[in-house]
Parts: sequence; C-alpha cells; structure tokens
Amino acid sequence: MSDKTVKLTNMSPDITKFQNDIRAKYATANQTAKKGQILFVGSSLMEIFPIQKFQQEQDLGLDKIIYNRGVQATTTADLLEHMDTLIFDLAPSKIFINIGSNDIGFNVPENVFLANYDTILQQIKEKLPDTVVYVMAYYPINTVDDFGEKESEHNQLYEHRSNGLNAAASAKVEKLVEKNGYEFINVNAGLTDNSGNLRKELTFDGAHMLPNGYEIVLENMKRYLE
Repeated sequence: MSDKTVKLTNMSPDITKFQNDIRAKYATANQTAKKGQILFVGSSLMEIFPIQKFQQEQDLGLDKIIYNRGVQATTTADLLEHMDTLIFDLAPSKIFINIGSNDIGFNVPENVFLANYDTILQQIKEKLPDTVVYVMAYYPINTVDDFGEKESEHNQLYEHRSNGLNAAASAKVEKLVEKNGYEFINVNAGLTDNSGNLRKELTFDGAHMLPNGYEIVLENMKRYLE
C-alpha cells in the first residue's frame, strides 16, 4: 500500500504485507511470462476474476495467454507506484484495467483519483504505444441484501460506495479514456436485478462477485479479447 493511500484513507497498513507478497509473486512470474500477451490489472475486483481458470477450462478461441495482475485494496496511487511489476514488465499487447473502486470507497478526493488515472493512461501510452487498452466501467454493487455481515461492517464498507457513485465516477473516467485515445467498455450487462443492484446470487458480500458473475462478464468481454 502506498504512503498516499494510507494517508488518504487511514486504512490499516497491515494489508501492506499481503500486497507486497503478491506483487513479489507477480515479479517472479513476470521473469518467465511471455511478452505481448493479454493483461488484466486492477484491484481485488480484478484479482478474484478467475480468468486464468476460465482460459484453462474453456475454449476462448484465443492464441494469447491472459495474465492477471490484480491486487486487493489497490488504489490508483498504488498502481502508479508499481507500474513496472503490474504492467510494463509484461509488455502486453492488450490491457484491461479495472482500478479506482477503492478510491471511491476510501473517499479519496476526486481530483486526486482522476489525476492518478490520467497519469496511469499517459504512462502506458508513452511506454507501450502499440498496446490496445480497454478501461472497464465499474461493476454494480448490492447494498440492500443481507450477506451476513455485522451492521457495523456493512456501514463501514458502504459508507462511500453506491451504484450512483460508481456510475458518476465511470462517466468521468470515460472522458479521461477518450482524451488518451483508448476505449472505455461497459461489460456489465446481465449483472443487475430490476432495481439496478448487483444480483444477490452473483455476489458473496454485495461488492465482490462469485465465479458465476464473472462468467457473465467474460461473455460480455469476448469480443474485446479476440
């Protein structure tokens, strides 16, 4: 976790060891990874996307390997501090980015969050000019159903998280993406109920999806993966 994240969010630094461990694992894996493949990068919403398992078990019709470099509790500031390990060391031909939901949830000032995102995209454009970049709209969440957590835990998780905030942030990120010449994609079709909430059967806590949710996302992503 970056010092900026700790400072801005007052989040416990205990998560730092886990993040450092997983980034160290990624750095080791990068040494033998193939260049020019497909990369998924972002926060826990990307980390728990079982895309490598899906690729092993399903015929996705791809001639490229999909590498996942998601790290839980990651903000835009964290990603900026580790661009080499999480992106540049792999020199991917395509990148799918889902970052910023923690900035929203941690109530990071919007101007900081958007400036960081802009810098991420600018650095990719500078160092990987031929790479295709897809920036993903934020997934819907479910703050209304009961997932067994304590009321205090629920309130803490969703104090600054809502579908309205996610939609507003997605619209602003989309403008940044267009400014940088990349493509903003919304692959959320089929995830919501009639009220616009993430369907209860697709999530274990209202904010993170189960594999059946990611199956839907993958189906929506296939045309971009090819």
